[in-house]
Amino acid sequence: MKKQFPNYKNITDILRLNRFIVLAVVIACLLTSALAIWTVLRLNRQMMGSAFAVNTDGTVIPLKLVSQKENLAVEALAHLELFHRYFYGIDDSNYQKNLEKALWLGNGSVDNVFRQKKADGVYNRLLQYSLVQKIISMDTELDLSKEPYGFRTETVFEIDRGSVTDRYQLITSGNLIRVDRNFPNNTHGLLITDFFENSLRKIEDEP
Repeated sequence: MKKQFPNYKNITDILRLNRFIVLAVVIACLLTSALAIWTVLRLNRQMMGSAFAVNTDGTVIPLKLVSQKENLAVEALAHLELFHRYFYGIDDSNYQKNLEKALWLGNGSVDNVFRQKKADGVYNRLLQYSLVQKIISMDTELDLSKEPYGFRTETVFEIDRGSVTDRYQLITSGNLIRVDRNFPNNTHGLLITDFFENSLRKIEDEP
């Protein structure tokens, strides 16, 4: 009597089937991971467009944020205005306090200008003659296309010498970079770099 053997598949077919199963599992895992990453990124973009506040009763209130660029422009202008008012709006009673606040808003380039003014006797004359330096107006041009953000500020200020008041136009320039907010020293989270006084001229009275 002839012995019967089980009918086995060809070993090549078995290996091919195993490879197909492994490839299918790997591709499925990759697609699942890609879908998960895409979902997380989409949710992150949605979260970046809104903020949340907690109400007094514990409920969460969604708040829509304004455009980041619009927000940056407002903060940059406010930062520069605050700096120029501290740095140039001084008198014999407040100059030390104002200059200390101004130095928090810029890096070593601002400190260099301060030291040069001090060496030139600007603050000694302020004390000696009880001068009052008052900001009249400021006009700033900003370039927010990329960081560092360039600026150019035209400041008009008056120096009151008691019986005489002179008016000057000052042009300053530099860059702004983002830094960590520091309350109350640097509330806007910006820092002035490459600060330079481009020109200073006395505004003559028109006849």
